[in-house]
Amino acid sequence: MTEPIQITTKLAGNPSQEPQFKTFVKSKEGRQIPVADPKATRALVSLMDMNAVLGGAASHYGGPAALAELMSALHGHVFDVAAQEKKQWHDLFHLINDAGHCENGLYALKANYQMAGLTIESLKKFRSIESGLTGHGEVHCFPAGVFISNGPLGSAFPQTQGVAMGEALSGRQRVTITTISDGACMEGEAKEAFAAIPGLAQKGMMGPYVLLVSDNNTKLSGRIDQESFSMTPTFNSLKDLGWNVISLPEGNNLQKCYDAIVTAIEQAKANPKVPVVIHAKTIKGIGTKKTAESASGGHGFPLKSPSELPAFLGEIYGGETLPAVYGTWIEELVKWETELKANAVKDTGEKIQTGVSAAMVRARKAGLPVLSVTSDLPGSTGVAGFRKEFPQDSFDVGIAESNMVSTAAGLSKLGYIPVVDTFAQFGVTKGALPLTMGALSEAPVIAIFSHTGFQDAADGASHQALSYMAMVSSIPHVDVYSLSCSEEADALVFAAIENFAKDRKAGKVPNSSIFFLGRENFPKTYVNGASYDLKKAQILADTTAGKAKAVTVATTGSLVPQALLAAKELEAQGVGAIVVNCACVNHVDTATLKAVLEKTQGLLVTVEDHQILGGFGQMLTHALLQSQVSFKVKSLGVHGEFGQSAYTAQDLYRKHEIDALAIVKNATLFFHN
Repeated sequence: MTEPIQITTKLAGNPSQEPQFKTFVKSKEGRQIPVADPKATRALVSLMDMNAVLGGAASHYGGPAALAELMSALHGHVFDVAAQEKKQWHDLFHLINDAGHCENGLYALKANYQMAGLTIESLKKFRSIESGLTGHGEVHCFPAGVFISNGPLGSAFPQTQGVAMGEALSGRQRVTITTISDGACMEGEAKEAFAAIPGLAQKGMMGPYVLLVSDNNTKLSGRIDQESFSMTPTFNSLKDLGWNVISLPEGNNLQKCYDAIVTAIEQAKANPKVPVVIHAKTIKGIGTKKTAESASGGHGFPLKSPSELPAFLGEIYGGETLPAVYGTWIEELVKWETELKANAVKDTGEKIQTGVSAAMVRARKAGLPVLSVTSDLPGSTGVAGFRKEFPQDSFDVGIAESNMVSTAAGLSKLGYIPVVDTFAQFGVTKGALPLTMGALSEAPVIAIFSHTGFQDAADGASHQALSYMAMVSSIPHVDVYSLSCSEEADALVFAAIENFAKDRKAGKVPNSSIFFLGRENFPKTYVNGASYDLKKAQILADTTAGKAKAVTVATTGSLVPQALLAAKELEAQGVGAIVVNCACVNHVDTATLKAVLEKTQGLLVTVEDHQILGGFGQMLTHALLQSQVSFKVKSLGVHGEFGQSAYTAQDLYRKHEIDALAIVKNATLFFHN
């Protein structure tokens, strides 16, 4: 037995009271066990989601709705056992959630118990920059309620292997209980854990282990078996892999969930050499007919206005009288909506994704063999338009980003032009090795990786790609671009596809092209009649005429609007500015930058929604130094920190000082000496 270093837990202990909104399950001994009412969980999730929606953030209803009974039963049993044994629950169990988009259901449950510092009131700031209740469960933001951070599907489950191994190694034998969705089970990391856990357990190397699988055959883009392939063979294989499988066909029946969980924990404790999995068939979006029947199971939150909430919550409660606290919350939301409408400014921008789809469609219609290979997020990345027009040239490999890139590499070897897509964070973390191997195999791809930097504001740190340029820019034969508007996306993505085809036809191996882009709306273009070139930086503004003081502001992608706003403010202060948009980040257009810097006495500000270390600023300034360009620089970026949830990226730009005000502040410092 190897004794570990003792770490004081940050997790909150046992709740001091029963749930405010409760129901009961019956124990084997006939006792009535109070548990959180699943209807209340769904209602509270709906209310907190509405707060997020009004704030400008996306949110999720379907997943936490599906898990409401399982989570109520699990926590009710765990807290009951802890009370009987007169111990803190975390001294007996590890509870880990790998259904990351369902974390809001756990926030609602904890607030119902008034534990971990949560109350109904604290739910109202969900996903805002003022709250630790981030879009996905994150230890650095909510240590009292999250043991292992989640977010990218299938990322927490593998870590629990080590947790359970540590329990066996130390002899403590706490029960590790992990919750995962069927979509997350498609990830490679999850499938590795499916095989490793029973294999290691058989050798006596694992503590008691229970896995809860919520299987509703639904992912973001629709039904799993229709959009990609059935997961039934995977779940059928668990028994052969060595799992003790408990089938729970009624995963939204509270008492049956409780009974299955109690049995699973008993069996896991009795024989830690055989891990237990509860295969629960759930209904994503259960609670309302519309969400339960929708193709995506009400993955996001379906309501646009709080005025729709009374009917929505009424259906969840089956016509019962709603608790008064819900009505008060709805009144607050209606008042907030009225204020927002009164102060609304029309958004004239559009998604950069529009240009991506247009370029792909145009290239395919031109006869180029463009294929779409996706992993569940085409509606978010911009390729959905192409997939709708060319379904025969579109493939969904499931929620498996590494597999997506590898599949595309294989298609590339046969002469196709494969376009892969996902969020930037998943594309660079899970796609880096396949991109490298694709380059080694002379099998280039084109990648569309969206939601860069803080652009995925609401989902929080796990989804915010703050190292995206650093992770892929040094891979040989890979060109990295950061897009700032839909017109630029249309021009550059099409040019990359066209060049890919030309090189192939000439017997050359093209480079892979990775295009990064944001999530929010941006102007369609920044300069009327602009020209776009894969190799050339773009001068978007020049206010240096007649100014004794001037600076160059070099940026890329989503921070272009902030740089342009800064240029206007600097001009108002009598300082000229040249704003340079560097779309190609790992092959710097030093000629354009050199000419611009000569006009601004070598004064340069770089700004990016990325870690300073290894980012755009470092690549640009190093290239300039290598070209023996003389300059002074102030680089703005993120300084070795994770992000957090916020309603909009602007909140995070301001906090990390990469917004227009920060650019102005740093630019004017050049002239304070």
